[in-house]
Amino acid sequence: PPPPPPPPPPPPPTRAPPRPPPPPGPAAAASTHARSLFSSLLGVRTSTSPAAYAAFASRLALSRRFSSVPIDRSRIRNVAIVAHVDHGKTTLVDKILNEVGESDSTDRVMDSNALEQERGITILAKATSIKYKDYHINIVDTPGHGDFGGEVERIMGMVDGVVLIVDANEGVMAQTKFVLSKALRKGHPALVVLNKMDREVEEAQVDDALTQIFDLFIALDASDDQLDYGTLFASARDGWAVTQETFESKSERVGMEALLDAIVERVPAPTTDDPSEPFKMLVSTIDHEPHLGRVVTGRVSAGTARPGDQLHALDRDGTVLEKASVVKVIARQGTQTISLDEGASGNIVGLAGFTVPSVTHTICSTSIDVPIPADPIDPPVLAMTFSVNDSPLCGKDSDGSKLTAQLIQDRLDKELQSNVAIEVHKTGDDDHLEVHGRGELQLGVLVETMRREGYELSISPPQVLYKKDESGRLLEPVEEVTVDVDQAFSGPVIDAMSQRKADLIEMIPSTDKSRLIFHCPARALIGLRGELNTLTRGTSNINHLFLEYQPHKGSLGNARKGAIVSMAKGRTTSYALQPLESRGTLFVTAGEDVYEGMVIGESSRGEDVDCNPVKAKQLTNIRTVLKDESIRLARPRVIGLEEAISYCREDELIEVTPKNVRLRKLILDSGERARETKRRKQRDKS
Repeated sequence: PPPPPPPPPPPPPTRAPPRPPPPPGPAAAASTHARSLFSSLLGVRTSTSPAAYAAFASRLALSRRFSSVPIDRSRIRNVAIVAHVDHGKTTLVDKILNEVGESDSTDRVMDSNALEQERGITILAKATSIKYKDYHINIVDTPGHGDFGGEVERIMGMVDGVVLIVDANEGVMAQTKFVLSKALRKGHPALVVLNKMDREVEEAQVDDALTQIFDLFIALDASDDQLDYGTLFASARDGWAVTQETFESKSERVGMEALLDAIVERVPAPTTDDPSEPFKMLVSTIDHEPHLGRVVTGRVSAGTARPGDQLHALDRDGTVLEKASVVKVIARQGTQTISLDEGASGNIVGLAGFTVPSVTHTICSTSIDVPIPADPIDPPVLAMTFSVNDSPLCGKDSDGSKLTAQLIQDRLDKELQSNVAIEVHKTGDDDHLEVHGRGELQLGVLVETMRREGYELSISPPQVLYKKDESGRLLEPVEEVTVDVDQAFSGPVIDAMSQRKADLIEMIPSTDKSRLIFHCPARALIGLRGELNTLTRGTSNINHLFLEYQPHKGSLGNARKGAIVSMAKGRTTSYALQPLESRGTLFVTAGEDVYEGMVIGESSRGEDVDCNPVKAKQLTNIRTVLKDESIRLARPRVIGLEEAISYCREDELIEVTPKNVRLRKLILDSGERARETKRRKQRDKS
């Protein structure tokens, strides 16, 4: 019989009629307003998805809370947090933000730079603001390392007082003297905070720290009003700061209210010109906002700036650099960037819309042609030469887009716009630029930043900048070096410093530590930190501060051993590296690319050793029962960028790429290098 017919298909499911769209709520309205605002400012198409503007909509709602009410100038407080490195500045700022409800993070939110988070130090000065008891407090967090002292110098014109933080265990240090001298020179009052009181600190140490602070004020010629500074006791890690009476009475220690009250009471309101006068502002920092681009930040000296105002930028000589319209007036409120209706006199604000002006330039009304004078900063003491990477491995560690001398010069010119502590000078060679800075760390941070941005370059070892006096004598920079070390290692440290032409000025013993203060040539500090860490088994703490220029103290000698230099190009082999281990310490392992003139290790002798690290074992057709013994190489010594800067000699260069840091000879050809060494010895004899 025929098969039965298939069952009929099921009817299609009925769909419910579409629902009408809900009425727009507050969030949708804010997002729509944000889109229209962005479209008018930046020319963004309004058809873009509202999700792209969600973050800006929330920031816009936050900005309305603060921009609708004008700020009374008498209730503005501009204060800088200054201290020696690792004395607790950034941690204290975090606790202040937590106290007023601007942040709930336990990390250092002010250290937003990637290098700052990795190294645990503050590199760039950053400003934020808080609301406290109807007061508007602008807080500037500053670096504590001596190499970044230029960041402290350039923001002293933004503030009206400083909070000086001193570690109760260490007392007054080198950078403590530097930052306090800059504040007192500007006439700012200081508020002293003795930090890290949660640790077991003896009463004698606290008294000694307080005595050192008072003596420092006296030594820096503080006025009578500046000598009347307040003192608080705090633990930034635990989040409390109290007065001396509360601390001595053993009362409950909680919160930062005592510190904020002291700032309101002791830091004066900004003494600026009338807000009705033409607008003037000295640029102190340069920021970049994702949607606004370049933002110039500073304290308003006179007048008021609003979005749409026509202003112009003047350099230090009064030349007009740019005329532009203010796109937006912004400020930092806690960890957020907020929008302001106006930037009033005395407040610290940022202006968007300018592309040319940089630090020390003046943003003012078009009727003003006299710039605001910028304070001079201390001169640099070290120089390094930046040049094109011309090694055989050039371009193999990157995409090859940032290799030319013009790109390197453009990047350094961009750095000059925000970093006033460095200088860039042209040399006779178009491919070489000489960069002057405060120290190894500052120049190393600059090179590391360029490296992470994809640049390839070669840098020379740092050289000291000399001067000559009126009689023609050669002068060199001398720095005050403070070394905190265990008493058992005081002798080796003094001996090592004496070999570097350093003079012992003072020795302060304590229970188990000794503080040694030297006057040492700046060129002798290159590589000093690593040597002292080896001598003291990592227990030494070294700090230095520029002192003055003194007559040249002669040659320091050659403290470094010779180098193991490759004389062939190729890939290293275990067979070739194994016999080299007995001749020194290797920097490479098997399977790495090398080239002629590349430094692959440190020799155990004083002279350089040329070798062939790519030699392979010859293969034959002879068979044997015994297998070749496996070759095991020792772990190579990894040279980082900072160590390479202090390790490199005058006849060597540092090759910096996004993936590797290599040492190489200035002259790659081994024959030409030998002839140049012979000619140099003949010149020395003559």
